[in-house]
Amino acid sequence: METISNIVGEINSIVWGPLMLALILGIGFFLQAGLKFMPILRIGTGFSLLWKGRESSGEGEISPFNALMTSLSATIGTGNIAGVATAVFLGGPGALFWMWMTALVGMATKYAEAVCAVKYREVDENGDHVGGPMYYIKNGLGKKWYWLAPAFAGFGAIAGFGIGNTVQANGVADVLHSNFGIPELVTGVVLMVLTGAVILGGIKRIGAVAGKLVPFMAITYILGGLAVLLINADAIPTALSLVFTHAFTPAAAEGGFVGAAVWAAIRFGVARGVFSNEAGLGSAPIAHAAAATKSPVNQGLVAMLGTFIDTIIVCSITGLAIIASGAWTSGESGAALTSLAFDSSIPGGGYFVAIALAIFAFTTILGWSFYSEKCVEFFFGTKMIMPFRILWCVAVPLGASANLGFIWLLADTLNALMAIPNLIALALLSPIVFKLTKEFFAERAAATA
Repeated sequence: METISNIVGEINSIVWGPLMLALILGIGFFLQAGLKFMPILRIGTGFSLLWKGRESSGEGEISPFNALMTSLSATIGTGNIAGVATAVFLGGPGALFWMWMTALVGMATKYAEAVCAVKYREVDENGDHVGGPMYYIKNGLGKKWYWLAPAFAGFGAIAGFGIGNTVQANGVADVLHSNFGIPELVTGVVLMVLTGAVILGGIKRIGAVAGKLVPFMAITYILGGLAVLLINADAIPTALSLVFTHAFTPAAAEGGFVGAAVWAAIRFGVARGVFSNEAGLGSAPIAHAAAATKSPVNQGLVAMLGTFIDTIIVCSITGLAIIASGAWTSGESGAALTSLAFDSSIPGGGYFVAIALAIFAFTTILGWSFYSEKCVEFFFGTKMIMPFRILWCVAVPLGASANLGFIWLLADTLNALMAIPNLIALALLSPIVFKLTKEFFAERAAATA
């Protein structure tokens, strides 16, 4: 077992290493440049469509708004709390700057993913719209590249049980046990019941729950973070100075912080940014393919907001709270570092972070259940949907009470491997994305002329 673990560890260091991060950033920048930086310039248009998208306007199972909330349910999670803290701990304050850069190019990637997902989606035997990388590879690239489709679906189906299920359940059980003394198995059983109550109803119920729970939890967490920043308002200018300074110069050791080179800031900022917003990994377009939308570009404009909200807003709140409060020099890491930042600034801040982490992880279980389900359906059809949902629920309490060291490593590796076929497909389909975008805005301009 140790040999297998070492082999997976070596693969993990490669797939989350410089080449993969360069590939994700490179494709993102290529798409951003090809779109003439439209995703950044049209953020306002995206939010306008998001508000209008609370109601369905085309063929699909859920509204464009709920499609985004389903996507965010899977991305706003432990990465926003523990992931940001880990990036700052290992890469220094400058890591937050590189998370921002990752998000700005990632908006173009997420836009292209959703455009392709809606453009090349199919209708399954149950009459539901299905899509995502495996379908835009299959329907957009032809037989020559078809092998990429089952590769993506295989990685996604297996990775989900780790990164999107057992690891999340384990995180919830651990944080509730540490802060409130709740036994891990009790947490696991309660999570299983709650998960089953939602996912057995399919994407419509997942979307409905996500559409209410995700905005509530995100806004509540943001308000908590803003309270920390308000209390440390005099330190915010210094915090921002540290972010920009240490993005390009080494961060010296200070307090419990051991110091970090510029490469560490880039590496951990980009890696944790991608891990948090999932731009390029190919998961989010599976949710956006179910949107009842008028056009692929419409949903793309809504989808790109997921990266903006997740990283530019939520991750920034966490990162600045950690730096402005001074907690980043404490020597703590992960969720404990974020808890320290909140707890040192507001009464009960640690408990607030614990509850937020639990809710974030729960919604990640819901969002990833849909992603993995569609990967499984790609291989076996609709007959496997219900057995899969039952198996997904059963895995929750197992994950809550197990030691998941190897499972986490394997799932993290497969999660990164999902990006390879997806990024290849996005690069090859980029002319279609550029063409659809140009036509959409030309028609929009003509209509308002």
